[in-house]
Amino acid sequence: MPSSAKSHARSHALLLLQKLLNLRDSASPLTLVLDTLEQSARPIIHEFLGRAKAHKSKVLYISSSTLKKPLDADVFIKAWGKSAEALRAEITSHYPPTTTTTTAGPGQKVLVVFEAINPLASSPSISSNLALFLSSLITTPAVSLVGVYHTDIPLSLPRPSPAYHNEYEPHPLTTLTHLATAILRVSNLNQAILRRRARDRSLQEPEWGLSEGREGVLIGLTNKAGHRSATGSDDGGLVLEMEMRRRSGRSVAETFVFSTPPPTTTTTTIHHATTSRIYLLSEHPAFRTPAPDEANGHGEGGPVGGAKDGGGDDGMQTTFNLGLTEKQRRDREGIVLPYYDAQTEIGAGEGGRILYEMGREDDFDDEEDEI
Repeated sequence: MPSSAKSHARSHALLLLQKLLNLRDSASPLTLVLDTLEQSARPIIHEFLGRAKAHKSKVLYISSSTLKKPLDADVFIKAWGKSAEALRAEITSHYPPTTTTTTAGPGQKVLVVFEAINPLASSPSISSNLALFLSSLITTPAVSLVGVYHTDIPLSLPRPSPAYHNEYEPHPLTTLTHLATAILRVSNLNQAILRRRARDRSLQEPEWGLSEGREGVLIGLTNKAGHRSATGSDDGGLVLEMEMRRRSGRSVAETFVFSTPPPTTTTTTIHHATTSRIYLLSEHPAFRTPAPDEANGHGEGGPVGGAKDGGGDDGMQTTFNLGLTEKQRRDREGIVLPYYDAQTEIGAGEGGRILYEMGREDDFDDEEDEI
């Protein structure tokens, strides 16, 4: 792909992510956010809540374990201990009147955020009809669902019974990934940088958390001060993999870096939404492809061993260095090429002849002279 087309595709993917976060033009009726114990999806959920609040959208927060309502949520609904019909009726009862009617205009947008879909997938009354339950909440294009699924938490599926669950049904995660129109996968930025460095050095990539396979207590991510940062990483950033499924069936996939400053006591919710920064992963210094003039050992992407461009007389050169220093240029200009005198015009038809001076150890042969 040409560089201009690739740049256009990446810019288009960045605009799609901004459109998804701002809930513009019904970009995604159902957005699935996949996280792990090593990297929580809480910063992405806070971004959805902050932008929805800034655009005066109604936010419904469906809690599975949290007891306190978030600041940016308008309605706080507790999902535990409720059947599918009761939970659906309570959620739809908070929709604006213009949202439930088809003859009215666009009306107010509604954002329904599920704190965790894992308890819903484990519920006997919802697990077998999870797709039908989520689809019934999207009554109009003005309603958007955002759900978080913890991929490394095992589900305790109900026992097979004719009333609720069938053992031959697909896993709830398979159903959700098939049903979602946008999938966001979050991972830790520092861990991605360490994996990139290991790949550049042809080393085995390190593992963290449950992937290590070690027995004991999972401590999680902590910074140098011993406190967990807001986004789960030391530098306040995470890696965000987006898979956007368009109406035409074409999928747009791109990887970004989502960075937001740590929360403070004076930071408001709207200010939080405006201070986040989203850019492509390829623009990060640890993942950026070095330019041709930087490929001579500058930065992370240079040759192994940290060889520098030979700017001085003793500069170490590698086989990847195609440039010449000033001293090398002067030395090359001072070299006298062999048979240089034969290239001059000595006479008519004599240009290009080979001039050879016999040495003391040469044995002159008359037959070779005749040839």
